[in-house]
Amino acid sequence: MTMAAGKKSKSKSAPSKTSPIVVAVDFSDDSRAALVWALKAAAGLKAPILLLHVVHDPADAPGYYRKDKKDSSRPMEDVAEKMMHKFLKDVLESGAPKGPLKSLTTKLVTGLPVTRIIEVAEKANASMIVMGSQGRTGLSHLLLGSKAEQVVQLSPIPVTIVKSGKK
Repeated sequence: MTMAAGKKSKSKSAPSKTSPIVVAVDFSDDSRAALVWALKAAAGLKAPILLLHVVHDPADAPGYYRKDKKDSSRPMEDVAEKMMHKFLKDVLESGAPKGPLKSLTTKLVTGLPVTRIIEVAEKANASMIVMGSQGRTGLSHLLLGSKAEQVVQLSPIPVTIVKSGKK
């Protein structure tokens, strides 16, 4: 308990040196850039990485987990796991730092991406969340919003947004 202006309040414990960096990915170029950034940060901070993908409702992005005909009858979670392995392999083959890999773990969860990212990060006592962002503007931003922007607004821990620079 800490005292602030004469009132008792609960304080959250500060993240320890072993608190992970949660990297939320959707397998896009921006997610690749976010993971590479997080690998570099993790090397400097000596922090583990929790690579997270939220398996989301296919109505939100029809066909997202059905890019291959072989995947059409498989559960979304199985397809997402296959996509995660390919994504990680591609990032590592592109020359990303390999040092932090010893402490990298992957996690797939289902649900609404924004709330699940924050829940997983809080449960893991993460030091930060790293995500890629497409940086939509104009009408598409107003209609669709940005998951990254929503995470920034709602997260109680620091959030770093990384863009790939590709359009």
